[in-house]
Amino acid sequence: MTGRQVVVTGATGFIGSEVLRRLAERDPDAVARVVSRTQAPDAVGGGRRVRADLADPASLHGVCEGADVLLSLASSIGPDARLCETVNAVGTAALMAEARRAGVRRIVHLSTCAVYGPGPHRGAAEAELTPAPVSPASSSRLAGEASVLDAGGLVLRAGLVLGSGDRWVVPALADAFRRVPAQWDGGAGTGSFVDVGDLARLVVAFALGDGSAAAAKGVLHAHHPEPVRNQDLMDALAGHGVLPARPAVDWPWARCLEALAQTPGWVSERQFTLLARDHWYRADAAWRLAGIEPGPGPLDRLGRAAPWYRERGALPPG
Repeated sequence: MTGRQVVVTGATGFIGSEVLRRLAERDPDAVARVVSRTQAPDAVGGGRRVRADLADPASLHGVCEGADVLLSLASSIGPDARLCETVNAVGTAALMAEARRAGVRRIVHLSTCAVYGPGPHRGAAEAELTPAPVSPASSSRLAGEASVLDAGGLVLRAGLVLGSGDRWVVPALADAFRRVPAQWDGGAGTGSFVDVGDLARLVVAFALGDGSAAAAKGVLHAHHPEPVRNQDLMDALAGHGVLPARPAVDWPWARCLEALAQTPGWVSERQFTLLARDHWYRADAAWRLAGIEPGPGPLDRLGRAAPWYRERGALPPG
């Protein structure tokens, strides 16, 4: 089926802008309605901008009218607990209520594996872990998931997303490496990563696909199925000139944490642990149900984003 009416929140962000581009690629006849906080009603990447704000539930009235698909990609991921609750929990609930009122048949919502909280996590499937979020962002995003599931939608919990526009993952690695200039506890920590283009392909496959893609509901992990070892990621970033090569010295975990604490920087111990120790989750089910291949993996995609990372360096998000 072509020419679907698709509502996209968060479409001007890092992930959303790539989803909008892939949506137009896969179905040029699909009409995207971009929900944005800005006033201007101009076109955005082939979509028509509609002014509304998840932080203002009343503004969402009518945004889903006549839509076939809702792609709920907007979130607040900063430290402001009140804003996270307003956008991620209350705002998402209001958006889902509007989707139900408008009779939207397909809802795809982007969440995060950070809802599982501190690891180590090693290869758990979706039903094998109980969420235990520790930050305002992840706690409120978990609350937002509940309203999506109540509306019969699909929740995609993504791992760490790489690519041009990434203001958190690789900049955080750069900040941590500056403060802990060694191999981190053997570099053996593994994590779930995904290239932003591959994540966008997955979202669009669930938005427009038929069969199992159309029927998918509940919670799925959304990243590349193969975990990435920290040493391999750091070596790949060094190979692209994003990070310097790591010294041939291996520090045990306690010394890594000590060095991190003693040197000023913006990455917290909790964030460093997420990046450097085991946090990976099985994700083969999502690709199988979507009916597409995950691709060669995020390390093979790094070359495209290397100029962005070299320019940004270790700047904090913002």
